[in-house]
Amino acid sequence: MLKQVAEGVLVHESEFLQSNAVVVQGADGVLLIDPGITENELAALAAEIRGLGRPVVAGFSTHPDWDHVLWHPDFGDAPRYGTARGASSIREVLSKADWKDRIAEGLPPEHADEIPMELLGLITGLPAQAERIPWSGPSIRIIEHRAHAPGHAALLIEDRGVLVAGDMLSDILMPFLDLEAADPIEDYLDALRLFEDVANDVAVVIPGHGSVGTRDQLRTRIELDRAYTEALRDGRDPDDPRVGPSAPLYWLSDVHEWQVQRLAAKTASDKASG
Repeated sequence: MLKQVAEGVLVHESEFLQSNAVVVQGADGVLLIDPGITENELAALAAEIRGLGRPVVAGFSTHPDWDHVLWHPDFGDAPRYGTARGASSIREVLSKADWKDRIAEGLPPEHADEIPMELLGLITGLPAQAERIPWSGPSIRIIEHRAHAPGHAALLIEDRGVLVAGDMLSDILMPFLDLEAADPIEDYLDALRLFEDVANDVAVVIPGHGSVGTRDQLRTRIELDRAYTEALRDGRDPDDPRVGPSAPLYWLSDVHEWQVQRLAAKTASDKASG
């Protein structure tokens, strides 16, 4: 299941939406980032990690979407971290009596009965503005922003040259904006600037969904995501291969149109209230 993409950094790509679980090896054990997504898949991932001869000593969720806050008993009871905002957001979801029903509405029908809910979202928020993951392995810098979800974080494994991007910088998905934010367009552009700032230090980029990329592909993805976001801002049709007839997933054009409509409604509402 696991493919090495850099020294001590391994990736498992799920069949669901090319979801990437990331394993970072440390002296005492491994850090597990965004594991997913089905019960059998998670159990098999746990078995393969055991085969490395190192336990899971920490977990990290890049953001509070359901497919990034999953866990399995076979991973053990290591602390599972996220940003303060990300952890607060998923705690709010779990505080609702009907949270399982709410999450079930957004699950892929073909996998809905296979996704474990018992340990979903049990995330410990790091202190606000935390810059590093507290563990004994390689130093991992937290790059927090609000481009896709509250408390979204990318992770830079500095001495390995690896950027774990969460739900950004995908070759198969165009930007999905946080449409509940006050200014989703600027939030996204700000995050892309943060990625530009570290691009020279990155040899490998791992998106939450899609193919692992090289440094050159990272820069290409930043520019493609910027062009898409600016097109939304300017009211233009984006020239983006991830949207339209050639899109890798047929439903992406519908998501694009939904984003356009939501942004237009938000702009009209802001003008009316301002």
